Amino acid sequence: MSFHSGNRIHAPPIGDDSWLGWFLSRAGNEFLCRVPLDYMEDPFNLNGLDKAVTNYAEALQDILDKNYCLRKWVGEDSGIESEWLYGLIHARFILTPAGIEAMRIKFEHGAFGICPRVYCHGQHVLPIGSSYTYDESLVNIYCPRCQDIFEPAQENAALDGCMFGPSFPHMFFMQLPELRPQPSQEKYVPRLYGFQLHESALKPQPDKADAES
Repeated sequence: MSFHSGNRIHAPPIGDDSWLGWFLSRAGNEFLCRVPLDYMEDPFNLNGLDKAVTNYAEALQDILDKNYCLRKWVGEDSGIESEWLYGLIHARFILTPAGIEAMRIKFEHGAFGICPRVYCHGQHVLPIGSSYTYDESLVNIYCPRCQDIFEPAQENAALDGCMFGPSFPHMFFMQLPELRPQPSQEKYVPRLYGFQLHESALKPQPDKADAES
């Protein structure tokens, strides 16, 4: 499982030679926000992650490196541990007030996409993972109008779900209830020649072997 899609390599913004600038500029990582260095330099915020990630010290050193691109070719793989560690840090940061604010800006600009359900009328969505464990699931998108989850656009579909975790959208709307939309009341009604179909016409046929038994 990868934290980015495809093999496209993007240079970091001009003047930003950090690992963060390089990693966040990679195609497919647009769902991610930039975690401040001072947050990642506080051991309290990283408590327990040294036991969760192999080569923890080296990975953290890369993440905090402001001159990463000067020391290494920009296309060089930084090692999956650095991406893995950043993902776990990111999942913690976006539950903080500063992280929620960073994700609010992305949400309001539609950076995470819109709900594919017709009756949600282009409702902006948020990323969500099914666990905080690396390599268990890929990211999905959560719609606050229909309160269901969907697969994201293909370019973001390779992000690991642990980078967001299962609690983020719900914490987001607890902290920002004014952004919570009204639930969708519309529902598709199957019709034939203008007449609503009876529910019996929509049920699957019983398995022939089960029927015979």
